[in-house]
Amino acid sequence: MPAVAIVIPVLSDQRRLPGLLESLQAQERLPDEVIIVSARALPEYAAEFSLPIFAIKNPSGAIPASLNIGIGAAQSEIILRMDVHARPFPDYTRLCLDALEGSGADVVGGHLEIVPGGEGPVAAAIAVAVGHPFGAGDARYRLQSPPRAGDVDTIPFGCYRKTVWERLGGYDESLLANEDYEFHWRVRAAGGRVYFDPAIRVAYYARATLGELARQYFRYGWWKAQMLRRHPRSLRWRQALPVIALAAVVFLILISFFSEAGRLFLFLFFFFYLFSLALAAVPTAIQRRSFVLLLALPLAFATVHFAWSAGAWANWLTGGHSSRRI
Repeated sequence: MPAVAIVIPVLSDQRRLPGLLESLQAQERLPDEVIIVSARALPEYAAEFSLPIFAIKNPSGAIPASLNIGIGAAQSEIILRMDVHARPFPDYTRLCLDALEGSGADVVGGHLEIVPGGEGPVAAAIAVAVGHPFGAGDARYRLQSPPRAGDVDTIPFGCYRKTVWERLGGYDESLLANEDYEFHWRVRAAGGRVYFDPAIRVAYYARATLGELARQYFRYGWWKAQMLRRHPRSLRWRQALPVIALAAVVFLILISFFSEAGRLFLFLFFFFYLFSLALAAVPTAIQRRSFVLLLALPLAFATVHFAWSAGAWANWLTGGHSSRRI
C-alpha cells in the first residue's frame, strides 16, 4: 500500500483540531504522516494521540502557503488535504485510495455531510443552506442528496499523488482562499480529471452565526473574483447568477428614483426572489417540522447569495486591492 500523508493547514481556529485528530485516529487505514502547518505552536494535547504527527510553523498562516509547506515536507506518495472543520468517516482514507486507483483520476474526493457549527435554529439553517441547491447550486459534493459518481470541476479535501502537486507547481500562494478550486482548474486544464465519489464521506461543521457566514462567503467571493482575473473560463453559472442578481438590484434601486418602471421592476425582482426563498425554505421546514427554521433559512440563503456577490464586486471595483487582509 502506498504511504499516505494527511496535511492540515490551520489558519487560526485550533478549537476543532482535537475532534479532527480523533477522527483520523479512528481511520480504518491509518495515515503514515499527519502534518499540521500552523502559525501557532501545536497545542500540547496533540501528543496524546497515537498518530505520527509532525508540526510545522508557517508565520503567515496563509492556507495555500501552509499546504505547499506541508506537502513539500511529506515523505509519502499520496497526499490527503484536510481541514480542522472536517471529520472524515472511518473509511475515508481507504475509500480515497480505492477511488484514486479505480477511477484513474488525478484528484479524488467525496461528499460533505454538513452539520451545524453551533446550537439553535440559525446554526441549523446555515447548515441546510450551504448544502441546498438554492445555496450551493450544482456543486455535487455539497448537495445533501448527492448524485452519482463521476468527473466534476472540484471536490473538497482532495486526495492525489504528490507527483501531481509537483507537476503543477503546488497551490497558488497569491490566493488566500479558493485555492482548492484553482488547483483543480489547473489539473483539468492540463488534461487531468477530478473525480467525485459519494461513498467517500466527511462531516463538515458549517459556520454558527449569520455574521460568520457572511464573512466566510464575502471572502469566497473576493478570492473567486481574484482567480477569475487569471482563469476567466473557470466561472460557473452557480457563481455568476448571484453576482448578476446583485448588480441588477443596485441598478434597479438607482433607476427607481427616477422612473416608475424602475420601481415596478424592483418590486417584481424582490417578489420573485422572496418567492424563490419560500420555495426553497418551505419544503425543508415542513420536512423537519420546524417553524423557526422556516424563518431562519431564508436569512441564511440571502446571506450566502449577497455576501458572496458583494465580495466579488468589492474585488472588481477596487481592482483587487484591499487595505486589510481578506
